[in-house]
Amino acid sequence: MLNGKKILIGITGSIAAYKIPFLVRLLKKAGAEVQVILTPAARDFVTPLTLSTLSERPVLTDFFNKQDGSWHSHVDLGLWADLFLVAPLSANTLAKMATGIADNLLLTTVLSARCPVLFAPAMDLDMYRHPATTANISKLKSFGYKLIEPAEGELASGLKGMGRLEEPERIFEIIREELTSGSVFRDKKVLVTAGPTYEPVDPVRFIGNFSSGRMGVEIARAFAASGAEVNLVLGPSEIAVDDPAIHVSRVTTAEEMYNRCMELFPGSEIIVMAAAVADYTPVETAAQKIKKSKGKKQIDLKPTKDILAGMGSKKTPDQILVGFALETENEKNNALKKLKNKNLDLIVLNSMKDEGAGFGHATNKVTLISAKGTEKEFPLKSKREVARDILAEIESLL
Repeated sequence: MLNGKKILIGITGSIAAYKIPFLVRLLKKAGAEVQVILTPAARDFVTPLTLSTLSERPVLTDFFNKQDGSWHSHVDLGLWADLFLVAPLSANTLAKMATGIADNLLLTTVLSARCPVLFAPAMDLDMYRHPATTANISKLKSFGYKLIEPAEGELASGLKGMGRLEEPERIFEIIREELTSGSVFRDKKVLVTAGPTYEPVDPVRFIGNFSSGRMGVEIARAFAASGAEVNLVLGPSEIAVDDPAIHVSRVTTAEEMYNRCMELFPGSEIIVMAAAVADYTPVETAAQKIKKSKGKKQIDLKPTKDILAGMGSKKTPDQILVGFALETENEKNNALKKLKNKNLDLIVLNSMKDEGAGFGHATNKVTLISAKGTEKEFPLKSKREVARDILAEIESLL
């Protein structure tokens, strides 16, 4: 959902800091990179060890690392982030932010940030209602900072009212909405297939291929990070997909993948068929394991249903259909035939001849060819970067 997004979280001295480790975990689970900065007072409420363990990064508090003398650059941090959240924001740090005081690492980083800044105040009822606090909040909003209003409820003082830090799940949703608000893929309904299919010969043997599903999964994650509603039809794969924005349908055979895809196809606006679907399946599947001593000399095969061709024949002008072509010879000619014969808008060509491309690699080298005649060749990249290139090309088609 937030794959590759860089998020700074600034924590100030408030009892509500106990909620932030839960938020960090949600962000990491969604694929974001998280860097936490504490004010000195925040360390009394939440430990750097907890936050560094969850964020998988050292937690920053001071300008200098006293052990090795290195400097934590507030400028670099401000440039690094895609979003800066200050939560919980105490009345004291709120006042400092409103007046431009920069007496700790968090505050200097706020002044250096070029990304959207969100702030979530948390304090007692009367402190939140005080005219000074109201004026400071208005000042921050005038800077373009976005307020995450506190909720009403029981406060640490025992009073009940406004001032309670919003729950981590809601803050997570606000961050997701902020980071995807300008995306052309936001709320688009996307169907992605990934992985191999296994065609059973008997209860213990199958015909399959070496696809890991990694390329298709990265495409699904990239769409989810852009705000799309993603359905992922995933063949047998060891990859765990736990992004809440990706609805996963696990299948095994080409027949199962065909049936699920055809169910989802009519309601999908963008379809990316990255799965390595078997072209043939056994005519008969033995009910018991075939013994070597009594084994067959041959296995009769029949063609599987062509999912891509079926979709191409039913595609409407409002749908974009993307196919993959993994070739070992006559690569471009074969890809162009597939592009035309199956009524695709875009085909992703990669060759088994290219080192580091194809099955079993964390990298891929692709050429993108559109039905409009454009052709873009890319160097070897990580599959996550390749996914972003594919999305950029689909965006140009939109």
